Amino acid sequence: MRPISRREALLLGGLGTAATVAGGAGLWWSLASTLQPVGGAAPAQGPELRSSAELRSTDGRLQLTLDAARGQAELGGRTARPLSYNATFPGPTLRLRPGDELAVRLVNHLDEPTNLHVHGLHVSPQGTGDNVFVAVPPGEGHDYSYRLPADHPPGVYWYHPHHHGMVADQIFAGLFGAIIVEDPEAIPVSRERVLLVSDTTLDNAGNIATVSPMGRMAGREGELLLLNGQSSPLLTARPGERERWRIINACAARFLRLRLAGQQLQLIGMDSGRSAVPEPVQELLLAPGNRADLLVTAAAGESVLQALPYDRGTMPGMMGQGPGPARGVLALAAFRVGGESTTPAGAVPARPAPEDLRNAAVAARRQLTLAMGAGSGGPGGGLGGMMRFTINGREFSDARTDTIVAAGTVEEWTLVNTSPMDHPFHLHVWPMQLLEDNGRSLDSVVMRDVVNVRANGHATVRIAFRDFTGRSVYHCHILDHEDLGMMGVIEVR
Repeated sequence: MRPISRREALLLGGLGTAATVAGGAGLWWSLASTLQPVGGAAPAQGPELRSSAELRSTDGRLQLTLDAARGQAELGGRTARPLSYNATFPGPTLRLRPGDELAVRLVNHLDEPTNLHVHGLHVSPQGTGDNVFVAVPPGEGHDYSYRLPADHPPGVYWYHPHHHGMVADQIFAGLFGAIIVEDPEAIPVSRERVLLVSDTTLDNAGNIATVSPMGRMAGREGELLLLNGQSSPLLTARPGERERWRIINACAARFLRLRLAGQQLQLIGMDSGRSAVPEPVQELLLAPGNRADLLVTAAAGESVLQALPYDRGTMPGMMGQGPGPARGVLALAAFRVGGESTTPAGAVPARPAPEDLRNAAVAARRQLTLAMGAGSGGPGGGLGGMMRFTINGREFSDARTDTIVAAGTVEEWTLVNTSPMDHPFHLHVWPMQLLEDNGRSLDSVVMRDVVNVRANGHATVRIAFRDFTGRSVYHCHILDHEDLGMMGVIEVR
């Protein structure tokens, strides 16, 4: 079996190839969705794309307060009452440089506990760092401090709550925002856009709708598909302009198979992984939690940023309910290019080749099995025994440490999925190098912090446990599955 090439890995996010060409029947059946497919024509034009406020570090530090609260906002043209940070949807974009300190005062105005996770950042999990075991009660605050290493990879990251049992609800309701770690040498572009894709469902009163137990087990997907909180916003450019799009999949369970026909796309990074040179792509597949760093060179005309169907599998034994018809292509935004052509942007600076862990000594090899099956309820969800979500046969417990790793070593993990649904696997703090996907080896260095393990499939990764010690977690980034128990505790010491 031939290796997966760099282009295939980038085109599909390093997440697998075979499943992406299938129809989406198994993905959509659990939703009573009002999302409408688009045909060959452009979607109904929405308002101009809006962007969140940006906060930048100065003199090596960014200090801010994030107020988590319920408020009022317009989502997809409807008046809604989502959760938000600092009364904005999405929350403010935080811009940092390698070596900076990020100091965040999180104030909880909700009626339930919350906390904060800086997804993808390589920072300490201890104390006031990226410590997901902290719980901030209603009416209280907590001071976080994250110090980025001087060699932290540039790229797009994000922040969101991570209080176990409430993660999917709070992100689905609107608690998320972007983090940008700047490049040492700027990439010449006409403009940069930070694009957060999310979905949610509103009830008749504009509140975030409650999700059924079956919806949680399948992994919820909302009726509103949003880009920066908007439905089908308009983006405009002039011919020849090169834009940088930082795309974050902030959905609780939805995979995003993205296409922008008629435009020149070049991928320069996924998650914390960076390409030495821009890679031409036609489509991108982002599992929940994945991010893409994309260059778009505008060509005259109007294009549609589309989300194509992706089959992430089905739930077994759902009391006679089965897959329904697959949805069509969905429109995320209109991209209108017109006016006088511009001078092409300058060359993209070359980047150093990343370290290849295939050449490293391996201290330990482990297998982690992600599974779903009938059970008697328990700490993973209390759903009347209908389904258990486990890693190596156990549901999450913060009182137990599942994996102990020696600091400074490299390990190889085989991630096995015995269920008929995809499970995107996320490891906090330490990035993973993807080596194999279902037995197909990669021919280049592909770094991820979310690796999709396909239904009844497996993937192999290597991880360098450097720089930091302490307790953290790994879990399925179908956030309902995480809340229902598919999460484990790791301690590096």
